[in-house]
Amino acid sequence: MTSPTELSARNMAQALAEKRISARELLDAHMARNDALHAQLNAVVATDAERARKDTAAIDEARAKGAALGPLAGIPMTIKDGYDVENMPATAGAPAFANRTKNCTDAELAARVRKAGAVIWGKTNVPLMLGDFQSYNAIYGTTNNPFDLSRTPGGSSGGAAAALATGITSLEIGSDIGGSLRHPANFCGVCSLKPTWGALPMKGHVPPPPGIDAELDLGVGGPMARNTDDLKLLWSVLNGTPEKPRRDVKGAHVALWDEEDGWPLAAAVRQSVSDAGRALEKAGANVERTKPALAMAEMMETYLDLLTPIIGGGFPENLRQSMAATREADLAAVRDGRDPTGQARYRLRVMASDAEILAAQRLRQQQKDRLAEFFRDYDAIIMPITPVPAFPHDHSNPMNARSITVDGKSTPYMQMLNWIALATSLHAPALAVPAGRTAEGLPIGIQIVGPWQGEDRLFDFGAAVEDGLGPFPSPAL
Repeated sequence: MTSPTELSARNMAQALAEKRISARELLDAHMARNDALHAQLNAVVATDAERARKDTAAIDEARAKGAALGPLAGIPMTIKDGYDVENMPATAGAPAFANRTKNCTDAELAARVRKAGAVIWGKTNVPLMLGDFQSYNAIYGTTNNPFDLSRTPGGSSGGAAAALATGITSLEIGSDIGGSLRHPANFCGVCSLKPTWGALPMKGHVPPPPGIDAELDLGVGGPMARNTDDLKLLWSVLNGTPEKPRRDVKGAHVALWDEEDGWPLAAAVRQSVSDAGRALEKAGANVERTKPALAMAEMMETYLDLLTPIIGGGFPENLRQSMAATREADLAAVRDGRDPTGQARYRLRVMASDAEILAAQRLRQQQKDRLAEFFRDYDAIIMPITPVPAFPHDHSNPMNARSITVDGKSTPYMQMLNWIALATSLHAPALAVPAGRTAEGLPIGIQIVGPWQGEDRLFDFGAAVEDGLGPFPSPAL
């Protein structure tokens, strides 16, 4: 018999509407699933069962009376621990926030799903101040990848992705400033949407520190789900707009970009991008290997410069100190030509001066204009998310001295930012969807980048990739 936790969110909604299952039964099934897997995954790190059960009772009673209910009524979900939720304030993995008062209000995006009837019962794990490509912290420990417990599920929405992949939750809300929606979706075989910058409100998100509702450049919130159809449902709730009907991708012009000088890419990842391109061609799209007319090294320097005030204003002190401590040595290494891997150069770019940040903002506008020109001829870009599939846990410090292994060759850890930078730095939307697996069974995702405010069309391309490649298998836990 199929467990209700294996259903799509849309099928859960249908089963609830037809009274084949109650909201309470659905909640209990998800919480039991978490109980069974928590020791292995450590994905959900805080719960509020009392509030969730009160909510399900109210929803079941209203449904029995024939009351009009929201599109998510009775669907259980968790939310990344970067958002405030009533009775579950965000810690963002920071010990300084571990003892915040429980008396907090919902972040705006949490309030929107609650208004639509979702039952929020838990919070999912993140790295310290959401500042890593892995998900671990001193409060809650390490979250494991459900496809290989020795590997990371990604960060910073890593607990969210692990919970989705294993049926612990049906829907999630994450956030992204350095690929934090896309990296975990990629590593765990689920879907996510990084929206256009500014499309969704970030009130109640940490960072910035609690009580500060500043809009951070580059940072966005977005939906996560197990498939693009569920992702589209959650996006409509978060965005407050009716869902658009699915459109054919036949005749669409799609760019395929999987090669860039100085950007390592594992052969298995490149193969998955090609497979996604063939799926779109099968659906009738015109796929061409090309990319925007941008100097990518310059774009990366711009992006890393723009991260500086964000790190200064919200990221942990130990990270800032570790970067400052190596600055002089890095300057010397670059000056003397002793930086063959590029590690020192990456570290220096996130220590930019105020003048460099202002120059980066001006240059970024020129880059955005060139990207807009590109999208006059192309409807979307399909491209990798990370250089590699999920990698083994590495909690060594300083973070920016770590490395990853790409087909047997070591490369700087911070090159994890390369492929996600286009959409983040230039404020474009990007949809992550599974597109393959390694020989060891690890998921490989790709991202589909579109023009500003082009989220609705991205769902069409994501669905076409899913149709062409078939359903993605769940982890064998």
